[in-house]
Amino acid sequence: MKRHATAKKTDTAALKIPTAPPEGTVMTPPEGLTSADAAKRAAAGQDNRQTEQPGKSVMRIVADNLFTLFNLLNFALAACLALVGSWRNMLFLGVVFSNTLIGTIQELRARAMLKKLRLLNNRTVRVIRDGKERKCAPEELVLGDLAVFSIGDQIPADTVITEGVCAADESLLTGESEPVTHKAGELLMSGSFLTEGRVTAQLTAVGDEAYAARLMRDAKRIRSPRSELMSELNKLVFLVSKLLVPIGVILFLEEYFLLKAPIAASIPKAVAAMIGMIPEGLILLTSVALTVGVIRLGRRKTLVQELFGIETLARADMLCMDKTGTLTTGEMSFGGVVPLDADEAELKEKAGQFVSVFEASSGTLRVIAQTFCRKTDKPVALLPFSSTRKKSAASFSNGTTLILGAPSFVTDEPIAEVERATKDGYRVLLLAEADGVIEEETLPPITRRLGLILLRETLRESAKETLEWFEKEGVSVRIMSGDDPRTVAAVACALGLKGCDRIVDCETLSDEALCAAAKDNVIFGRLTPDRKRMLVETLKREGYHVAMTGDGVNDIPALKAADCSVAMAGGAEATEHAAQLVLLNNDFNSLPAVVAEGRRVIGNITRTASLFLQKTLYSFALSILNILIALFLPLHYPFQPIHLTLISMVTVGAPSFFLALEPSSERASGHFLKRILLKAVPGAAGVVCCALSAMIANYFGTPDGIASTMAVLSAGVIGLGNLILTCRPFSKLRVAVCAVMCVAFTAAVAFLPGVFALSVYEMTARHWIMLSAITAAGIFVLILGTLFVQPILDKLETKR
Repeated sequence: MKRHATAKKTDTAALKIPTAPPEGTVMTPPEGLTSADAAKRAAAGQDNRQTEQPGKSVMRIVADNLFTLFNLLNFALAACLALVGSWRNMLFLGVVFSNTLIGTIQELRARAMLKKLRLLNNRTVRVIRDGKERKCAPEELVLGDLAVFSIGDQIPADTVITEGVCAADESLLTGESEPVTHKAGELLMSGSFLTEGRVTAQLTAVGDEAYAARLMRDAKRIRSPRSELMSELNKLVFLVSKLLVPIGVILFLEEYFLLKAPIAASIPKAVAAMIGMIPEGLILLTSVALTVGVIRLGRRKTLVQELFGIETLARADMLCMDKTGTLTTGEMSFGGVVPLDADEAELKEKAGQFVSVFEASSGTLRVIAQTFCRKTDKPVALLPFSSTRKKSAASFSNGTTLILGAPSFVTDEPIAEVERATKDGYRVLLLAEADGVIEEETLPPITRRLGLILLRETLRESAKETLEWFEKEGVSVRIMSGDDPRTVAAVACALGLKGCDRIVDCETLSDEALCAAAKDNVIFGRLTPDRKRMLVETLKREGYHVAMTGDGVNDIPALKAADCSVAMAGGAEATEHAAQLVLLNNDFNSLPAVVAEGRRVIGNITRTASLFLQKTLYSFALSILNILIALFLPLHYPFQPIHLTLISMVTVGAPSFFLALEPSSERASGHFLKRILLKAVPGAAGVVCCALSAMIANYFGTPDGIASTMAVLSAGVIGLGNLILTCRPFSKLRVAVCAVMCVAFTAAVAFLPGVFALSVYEMTARHWIMLSAITAAGIFVLILGTLFVQPILDKLETKR
């Protein structure tokens, strides 16, 4: 089947937004296409499918895990060993292939999980065919279809409006966040989404020919991490890769030319130093831990759309949320009416007349439509609801206009009944009547305040326990709502939120005053979407790591501004696209489990990363010391690759992967690289002390094999000691890991000395005494270094 032409890869900034439908566009009749016409157009390649971009293929995932910088270095070093027949020292390749296999399998599992979750989260589009409105998948739309869009819908193809008025956010296309009003005959472009109104529109360009098709794909796939953790690890990788090869070459030249060692011994020594400097397991640990986090969150019905969202959520110490759809279910119940300038019968009649001209697309309109008898009056003009105006209006043929909205946005006059109702926790709407009709977005002056409609929101079950959990975990909460702050406060107080009496009516404050109130207040009412964003940005400037939850279009600016954005499924489609994480079960009460998973991932990475860096640091230090003192005290490098394979396996590799899967509730904090380097320094210093002592002993007559054995055994003991210190406070799992690693190291030394090139059975009592002294000195350095470093780490923990 011939597909429509593939869009050229053009810089999106250079694309011009069309101002008219393509030439030759034939308008579809109001009853829409027939099913037969739609099938023919789909068969001709005129459907809305775009060039597939499903993320990385299986082969790409395998290649990305196999052909990493450190793997290529490892393969090159293995080739050098093969040239001199040092086969035993190539055992480290087993670790390399194991790491590659684990990383590939986990990424494939995450790919399958995300694919399954995206199928669960698929959206539908309303389309008119055969004279009836029906639902279909966005890719099943065809050129010429009539589609119906309302508030929150994202536009899947280029369209021209045939009926209705709307406001659309086109920030994905133009970068301008201010919604743009569109009416019949104007274009509504793919990549935009409706912030108000309802329209019927004809598709004029579909698939890859639609404007911003590439932007749409980008908005729906996981973007590259921009996390602190990954950026600092990348800095470390860059530094190591720059220094590793020159140091290795210099060591080889020193061994071969200065110390006159044979090439069969010089190459393994230089390779050992270079292997020790490579923290390849650290990169794998990080990627696997994050990927396992994606899988675990997927099982909890949480879609991770951006991988770094796991980390930023784990670091969050400020949670901002909308009230509706988060603390409440979003469903309303009717609480009664309060007549003002009309009697109860007229008030109910006018309410029915008003609601009959709007689609019941929100919980508010649904409950009003279910409560009052709807009339069939056809309006002559409409002003849809917007989160900025906080009101909507309809003009009728008799020259009057009905206006419904938040009382303070409908009239400037105070209403005592509103004060009483809001204090009782009701959401209050004022229905007013005006003489005249709507012109553009200008309303005629109000002549009568007909009455109040009282609504009550349904609280989410367990929302109180969820708020208590965040308070216990040191996460501050801010509620940001467009509703009256007293109504919001009543809900917050009913849920026992600490500080629910610290209320701000944002409508009465300037931008400067609002920013000043951000830190010390909890409830913010009558907020517009842009001022929600302003509050989030203010809190970030105060040093908080801000997470934002929401479900409506009015939450999108704040979601984009937050460090971590979480959308509730079932809300606006565009909101889900803007968020890093989507709670597919639409349950705010599942958020603590999501936060706990993020903390587990980041906390365990931080805890175990220092184990990997210990090896890197002491390999660098020994290599540089060896080079610097070579002219005065020529010393042989003590390790071979097989030695580091043993040390890494029992002190770093195996324990780190067990510990990385352990539960952790500690909130992740900043200074990642500085913290793990500080934690690694005491252990690295202890190993350098031991290895340097063994090298000096070798210089003064201790045989090469015995000196290397002393260096390996003492480094292993220091590494295990550092593992034990890292595992504090102890749990059953941590004690078991430490015990098993100690037994494994002892067994390898006792029963497999030939495999690991150890001369333990050639050592005399004098050598064992020397080893004990060297190891004791190393342990002393480890403990002293830990005592010195710990206050610095504690100080970093207290910094925001």
